[in-house]
Amino acid sequence: MTTAPGRRSSTFTRLLRHGFTDPSAAEQLLDLDALASVRSDPVLLEALGATADPDLALRGLVRIVEAGEEGERQVLLDTLVTAKPLRDRLLGVLGASEALGDHLARHPRDWQALVTYESVDLHPGVAEFEQGLADAVDPDSLRVAYRRCLLTLAARDVCGTTDLAQTAAELADLATATLRAALAIARTAAPEDAAQCRLAVVAMGKCGGRELNYISDVDVIFVGEARDGVDETKAMQAATRLAAHMMRICSDTTVEGTIWEVDANLRPEGRNGPLVRTLSSHLAYYQRWAKTWEFQALLKARAVAGDPELGAEYVEAVSPLVWGAADRENFVPDVQKMRRRVVDNIPADRIERELKLGPGGLRDVEFAVQLLQLVHGRSDASLHSGSTLEALRALAEGGYVGRADAAQLDEAYRFLRSMEHRIQLYRLRRTHLVPEDEADLRRLGRSLGMRTDPVAELNKAWKRHASVVRRLHEKIFYRPLLDAVAQLAPGESRLSAKAAAIRLEALGYADPAAALRHLEALSSGVTRKAAIQRTLLPVLLGWFADSADPDAGLLGFRKVSDALGKTPWYLRLLRDEGAAAENLARVLSAGRLAPDLLMRAPEAVAILGDPEGLTPRTREHLEQEVLAAVGRAGDAESAVAVVRGVRRRELFRTTAADLIGSYGTEDSPAEQDHGALVDRVGSAVTDLNAATIAGALRAAVRERWGDTLPTRFAVIGMGRFGGHELSYGSDADVLFVHRPREGVSDEEAGRAANAVVSEMRRLLQLPTADPPLLIDADLRPEGRTGPMVRTLKSYEAYYRRWSLVWESQALLRAEHMAGDEELGRAFVELVDPLRYPMEGLGEDAVREIRRLKARMESERMPRGADPTLHAKLGRGGLSDVEWTVQLIQMQHGWAEPGLRTTRTREALAAACAAELIPAEDAQTLDEAWVLAARVRNAVMLVRGRPGDTFPSDPRELAAVGRYLGYEPGHVGDMLDDYRRTTRRARAVVEERFYGAAG
Repeated sequence: MTTAPGRRSSTFTRLLRHGFTDPSAAEQLLDLDALASVRSDPVLLEALGATADPDLALRGLVRIVEAGEEGERQVLLDTLVTAKPLRDRLLGVLGASEALGDHLARHPRDWQALVTYESVDLHPGVAEFEQGLADAVDPDSLRVAYRRCLLTLAARDVCGTTDLAQTAAELADLATATLRAALAIARTAAPEDAAQCRLAVVAMGKCGGRELNYISDVDVIFVGEARDGVDETKAMQAATRLAAHMMRICSDTTVEGTIWEVDANLRPEGRNGPLVRTLSSHLAYYQRWAKTWEFQALLKARAVAGDPELGAEYVEAVSPLVWGAADRENFVPDVQKMRRRVVDNIPADRIERELKLGPGGLRDVEFAVQLLQLVHGRSDASLHSGSTLEALRALAEGGYVGRADAAQLDEAYRFLRSMEHRIQLYRLRRTHLVPEDEADLRRLGRSLGMRTDPVAELNKAWKRHASVVRRLHEKIFYRPLLDAVAQLAPGESRLSAKAAAIRLEALGYADPAAALRHLEALSSGVTRKAAIQRTLLPVLLGWFADSADPDAGLLGFRKVSDALGKTPWYLRLLRDEGAAAENLARVLSAGRLAPDLLMRAPEAVAILGDPEGLTPRTREHLEQEVLAAVGRAGDAESAVAVVRGVRRRELFRTTAADLIGSYGTEDSPAEQDHGALVDRVGSAVTDLNAATIAGALRAAVRERWGDTLPTRFAVIGMGRFGGHELSYGSDADVLFVHRPREGVSDEEAGRAANAVVSEMRRLLQLPTADPPLLIDADLRPEGRTGPMVRTLKSYEAYYRRWSLVWESQALLRAEHMAGDEELGRAFVELVDPLRYPMEGLGEDAVREIRRLKARMESERMPRGADPTLHAKLGRGGLSDVEWTVQLIQMQHGWAEPGLRTTRTREALAAACAAELIPAEDAQTLDEAWVLAARVRNAVMLVRGRPGDTFPSDPRELAAVGRYLGYEPGHVGDMLDDYRRTTRRARAVVEERFYGAAG
């Protein structure tokens, strides 16, 4: 085939037209003597062009011809051009699978297995595969026979003779025949062991469900029994040896490669449990110890090899346990965990290429179907199928899944599984990753029938089907619930009210009847509002079910919807099913505080749809808004009503941001820096309360004195308020200081200052729909018996003459918060020498601080409280850490400027930087303080009222756990972790606070 230089041969052009990517190399292969008799046959070129990879198919064909003996080569080539079935099958396999091409090159006569085209050959079962493996007497011959059978199976697949479900079933049947053959070889090798025991092999996973991949671990469970007259221990040892040998026969790599791994890790106790158990031992474990996921796995159990009677007994015995799993105590939290996609272990650069585990992947469909089977299969035997596609069809026929949704999931699942099959078939390697190489993608696309632009068509179809799965895999739980109450799909099988209640209960709803009433109210009717809510509810219900209190979430949504349902912006906010809807679901179902704040002014829900809506407002911004509102108001009470409304709105913003940051969303993972979360809440609530007090002060002054009070007046923050560490339920600890204006008598100034304080406190505690702000001035000189307000000179005189060490310690938190800034600065300058005494504290002062702390521990702990779980006063809690840090501040603040801060964590970091405390100890104290602060925040968010201990109510305790990042069912771990963290902190406190002064 020589051509003039610079001109392409007609063969080159034809090869290009038939899909070859390297026509020059193909031309050289066709010029080989081995193909001389067929190179010009148009039928061959046409058939090669129809394969997934014509270049690969041609290379494979040349290798087979060259490997064959002289007389056999021509038989192959003659048959190839005259028999279309062989041509399509052989070239189809060679163009799709490099691994099977390698097998044919090693065993060139095996092409003859593709010649037969009888009806029985089209859909073989276990018996036909057993016949194909019958001559295998050792691991090598079994591998060769297995590949020969796999060759015929793959040929039917790539030629379209079998569809995906049939191919997967055939692969499972071939695996069954192979397990039987491997067990027979193991028995022949150890007849004494075989004589002592009965051994059954039960297939699990995809093999058990007759939906196997080309290359997949074959999951099994072994059941053994002693034969009559044989000691059970010896029988189990014999059965274990047989089982282990059978596994090695399949899994080991020899000169003929490997078949697949046999994985027995789904057995009771996993890898730590015995490989073979008796039937009674299996049942004892399942009845006492098994977890929900183990019953989910048993859903696909199918006896495939060994003693058929024993295998059948096993499947029959575990079946009631599988279908009764939904009645088990921990089923709901287990379902919540299993429903959550676990993609944490997938490297970020691979997650988008994951067909199985990635978002919108195969496991999403399989888990959704299996969980619906577990929920409804206890009362409907038609759902008892190990096959995902068969079960999906049964769920649709029973009304448990909408028919349209089921059809879309069926189509998407078939496509994604077909992709997986073709990817694995190429090199017969276990993988679920979509390749990145252009040539691999081209071959993959062409193998699925995409010929115009295979890569672009493949990517488009893949993304479309993954998107369908991502959208539907959660919704199929919830859409039928709406059909059950709203009768949205006439003529379609509907979920009965009883089945709907069962499903809601399984998804964590404590009051399914009430939930169904809410769904009916939200989704019934023909209004635009009902239509939008019908679209959104399936997603919302999933988010609610992901929380600790789904009932509260659904009830809250109904209340918000009732209040705002006719406002156009609210419907627009919901319609996009975006961040606003998910944020709303998280906020409504995480506890009482945020929904209570929202219900008092539902229009605040708009915050959740604003990209900047969850960012706390600065104190300057808040004060500007508050003071402007006071200026517009007619009187003090109406002014402070507006101010308190602003506070309520901003508290909602803060709680929403905290909850969403702690829970995370589908697009944004949970905040990992828990200290940052606590700091944000503390700063936001502090700024908000400071602005509120500033507004109340301005309102009280304007009501009686106009713009100018007869005395300069300042509010000094103390305690957590001064430390910017307020939790949601904290009072505002303050001191009030004033300095008479020029020409005003001390008496008049004192009366004015006291009147302002009294009016401020009254205004901020008036009974309204908005939460009150309690002002606590008990840290003032002389405590509750002392004057509420003092002049700066009076403070100076008192502190100079009477101040006690505890008052100096309390002043570590003093910071100006509202009112006259110059006066506030003067107060802070006045107390600096007290809180940061020159040369530190004397021994007497240190002893006194320790004595006070010990007395507080013994006297202030509430009766009956568990000291290991009290966040404020308990072992290693807030008080322990704060007193330890404050002692360091008072001892060294005069010399270390970094310690002169009102904030605990800043002071602790400064002490560490100054090497006043080892880094490890500082980290231990910081972790305990942050955890205890989060517990207090969690309790307020969940219960709607402050508390320093974990709730006793199981649902509230679970909600605290979710806020702290624990999965459902792990409150025990949460309490253990809290005790461990605070125990370590207490050890540091014992050494640093109660140890030697220094």
